[in-house]
Amino acid sequence: MTPPEAPPHLSPAAARAHFRAGGARPTAGWAPGHLQANLVSVPSDWATDLEQFCRLNPQPCPVLDVTAPGAWHTGLALDADLRTDLPRYRVWKDGALAGEPSDVLGHWREDLVTFLLGCSFTFENALTEAGIPLRHVEQGRNVPMYVTNRPCRPGGRLSGPLVVSMRPVPARLVAGAWRVSASIPAAHGGPVHVGDGAHLGIRDLDRPDFGERVDLLPGDVPVFWACGVTPQAALTAARIPFAITHAPGYMFITDARDKEYRVA
Repeated sequence: MTPPEAPPHLSPAAARAHFRAGGARPTAGWAPGHLQANLVSVPSDWATDLEQFCRLNPQPCPVLDVTAPGAWHTGLALDADLRTDLPRYRVWKDGALAGEPSDVLGHWREDLVTFLLGCSFTFENALTEAGIPLRHVEQGRNVPMYVTNRPCRPGGRLSGPLVVSMRPVPARLVAGAWRVSASIPAAHGGPVHVGDGAHLGIRDLDRPDFGERVDLLPGDVPVFWACGVTPQAALTAARIPFAITHAPGYMFITDARDKEYRVA
């Protein structure tokens, strides 16, 4: 039986325990002040390709940690199990989505190398502290994400489009949102675009490729940030034989503090 949803102010360890027990919901607003991370696990013979792709596309793919083959622990949360402690995963076979389980114990392989990448949910606490509203949190929805017309730089066998997340921001607060997010490059940094999504090839903000539609309030402007779902688009394009990722919006919550990753 799925346990009742826990409040988002839980500690990172308590949040991970909640997800390990079967709780599943997007992690925006959870464990405020702590780093959240995207997860990408690929066979070791694809790890160099993914490393190159991340190095050449650091804004959507800021690397926080890389494990040894088969390892399911990380220094970002010493007691965590990367196979169970995310609220929802994605399993990929031949580039196609094969399932979205709540744990990947039955899918784990000893040759998997796991990359933990920065997530924009990390800087949302700083946005809140700066008085910038988070419409998706207010509306109880997963952040909307869109595949754009901007190509990433190819790395090895991996290439594909940039994926972005969108947050409506009151026009008078856009400069502040830019400044705050840019101070945390490990969480994608500043926006890649402000305003009309058509410039990114986005036809309809009400039809995101991932996540959920979020309503703009009067005076809001759509602001777009690079998104850690970008590697999933590249894995799909490459038809990778096998991979495990997080489900979009269902992140790994670490023990690391966001302040440790802020730059002047």
